[in-house]
Amino acid sequence: MHSKISNNLTNDDCRLEADIFAACPLIPAIVQDYHTGRVLMLAYVNQESYNFMQEKGETCFWSRSRQELWHKGATSGNVQKIRHMAFDCDRDTLLIQVEQAGGGACHTGSFSCFGEEAGAFHVVEKDYAVISHRSVNPKANSYTNYLLEKGVDKICKKIGEEAAEVIIAAKNKNPVELTAEVADLAYHMLVLMQTQGLAPKDILAEIANRQRISV
Repeated sequence: MHSKISNNLTNDDCRLEADIFAACPLIPAIVQDYHTGRVLMLAYVNQESYNFMQEKGETCFWSRSRQELWHKGATSGNVQKIRHMAFDCDRDTLLIQVEQAGGGACHTGSFSCFGEEAGAFHVVEKDYAVISHRSVNPKANSYTNYLLEKGVDKICKKIGEEAAEVIIAAKNKNPVELTAEVADLAYHMLVLMQTQGLAPKDILAEIANRQRISV
């Protein structure tokens, strides 16, 4: 059963959600990154915190240790903007897809309470993180720092060269060569993105937006 992020619920919506919490006053909520699908945290929701989320559009949970509402990020600034919520088929677990602000979801400072991501997208995020780190902590003989120091013109020139090599590899029908050249192009694109203040999640958000438009 899908839930709207709105305070304009129909009578049927309100009755159905009231029934859920009447049967199970405290339900687990899985919080997931809207763009990457990465699991960020697990918390618990009651009727009061659920109503808060419907009204405010930000995550709010019930703290079992403090026995009070917990508006995520209210003090740290690491708020979670809700993009979608849905109950599972048994209506006893809530999935919340969010855009995570600030440093991350975990109180330890990590982006996720479950540690480093192990999925394929993590490779891209990690590469981008290294590039960002190099931009503020230069390393001797670093090719990344060489590109960053030379600036946008040099980076764009390299992107043009790498794009041409991708085309040549494709024309040669050489999958091994093509794989290497696409990886080179992707790296240089990440360097350019870093200089422009763009992150991989921004590109994913645009792709997701286009997919919704085309549906």
